[in-house]
Amino acid sequence: MFFEFGIKDFIDIFLVALLLYNTYRLMKESRSLNIFIGIMVFVILWLFVSRVLEMKLLGSIMDKLVSVGVLALIILFQEEIRKFLYTLGAHQRFKNIFRFFTTTDKDREEDKEAIMPIVMACMNLSKGKVGALIVIERTTPLTDIIETGDVIDANINQRLIENIFFKNSPLHDGAMIISHRRIRAAGCILPVSHDMDIPKELGLRHRAAMGISQSSDAIAIVVSEETGRIAVAMRGTFRLRLSAEELESILAQQIMA
Repeated sequence: MFFEFGIKDFIDIFLVALLLYNTYRLMKESRSLNIFIGIMVFVILWLFVSRVLEMKLLGSIMDKLVSVGVLALIILFQEEIRKFLYTLGAHQRFKNIFRFFTTTDKDREEDKEAIMPIVMACMNLSKGKVGALIVIERTTPLTDIIETGDVIDANINQRLIENIFFKNSPLHDGAMIISHRRIRAAGCILPVSHDMDIPKELGLRHRAAMGISQSSDAIAIVVSEETGRIAVAMRGTFRLRLSAEELESILAQQIMA
């Protein structure tokens, strides 16, 4: 049997191992690791009972549970499955190929012009310790998020951004959504991340920024009302205590990539 082991079998085992590893990582991030381990223990037990011990009665019962359990797992882990498929589709290499054929030099120049008003507004808000949450849409549409706020549909303007997040403004508590180089809406409600790894000193704005970065490929900029520090959330990770140059560099790399 050993000599019948070929390259196809090696690739098969490697792909299964890769799938299990990525599933393990996904479950660990979503705090469902214990459920994943329980499922793996049940599968091993099922194989041992039905294939090794050949217990027909118990094996047939477990066969039925497995056949029904697939549907139950899809319902139970629908968010994790959605995140896995999103991560696969949002892989940087796939996006770079797509953008290579769709992005023109004019688009890159307009992206560059849209970055500076955002950076300057964030710096002024930081100096005044005015809280702000700005979300920049990328390839994942944020239509459902935009609908939770007030539609503005205006050009990106430094003073407009600062006025929206002014402490007495009715829209300052929500998030601003920027899409296709325009301010689409403000006062929007974002999904809040319940990740236990987020530092406790970070407030609700940071959790909302993390939440939108985990459910989409958007870039979320946060200005802390308590400290005035600027942070960026993207792909489920934070970049904290950013200077103007660092913020500009991140936006240029991510938006114009």
